[in-house]
Amino acid sequence: MMPLGFVSAILPEMSLAEVLGVAAKIGYSCVEVMCWPPSRAERRYAGVTHIDVAGLTESRITEVQRLVAESGVWISGLGYYPNCLAADPAEAEQAVAHLSRVIAAAPRLGLAQVNTFIGRDHTASIADNWPRMLATWKPLVDLAEKHGVRIGIENCPMLFTADEWPGGKNLASSPALWRRLFADLGSPNLGLNYDPSHMLLQQMDYLKPIREFRERLFHVHAKDIRIDRHVLDEHGSFAHPNLYHAPKLPGLGEIDWGRFFSVLSDAGYRGPVCVEVEDRAYEGTAADRVAALAQSHRHLVQFTGG
Repeated sequence: MMPLGFVSAILPEMSLAEVLGVAAKIGYSCVEVMCWPPSRAERRYAGVTHIDVAGLTESRITEVQRLVAESGVWISGLGYYPNCLAADPAEAEQAVAHLSRVIAAAPRLGLAQVNTFIGRDHTASIADNWPRMLATWKPLVDLAEKHGVRIGIENCPMLFTADEWPGGKNLASSPALWRRLFADLGSPNLGLNYDPSHMLLQQMDYLKPIREFRERLFHVHAKDIRIDRHVLDEHGSFAHPNLYHAPKLPGLGEIDWGRFFSVLSDAGYRGPVCVEVEDRAYEGTAADRVAALAQSHRHLVQFTGG
């Protein structure tokens, strides 16, 4: 049995109390709560602040804990997904500073999970990114260890906009790079926030990593994907991925969710699985997005039991 939740980014106009209320009404057990610094979003699903960690007073902590207790919906982790290795040094510095605040805030809220990206300077090669990645991330994982926090790195390649493609803005996009990251950073507090849809997009097996990295599975995202083969046949796999793929609700794409959860449970994973709604067909209104969360819950709860 795995607790089923959702990523709060899909409800940006709602307060934390309203988000938890939606979760409770649908039947979700938990929510991954977005903790961006309050600001204008630079990309879709970014800039969402349901807990402002920079202004986290003791009274706000008490309020959050009260909302959790009253709703019966717990927080699976704090989410903040910037580019800590951005080509713009000022952007990278701000991202690292705020991620540090998110890590430090987690135990104050009684939490031990933070989810994010490694990041990448998309103008440079992987080899040229690596020394900077080590210099940036060693202090971050040390900070996580100090606070007893696990960092789950989402495996999204981040190459969906014109300024991201073809290099992408997240190094941690493949098993080969995960092995190297875990070896070079050397921290048991660094693991994966695993999303199978990113593997399928890159034409990789989305089940094999579950078996190999079972000890590094800290958190899981549930998002489906549809590959439009008729478009892919026209443009090829080296074309911009937005030409031939679409994020979909679980059950509306190509992920075999029964098989996915079968392998996940056999690997011993019992942590949260959070639906990440990025399906444009369900984004017209807040009511549409709540309906998307309800539909996703109906489909996945048969596999998770939670």
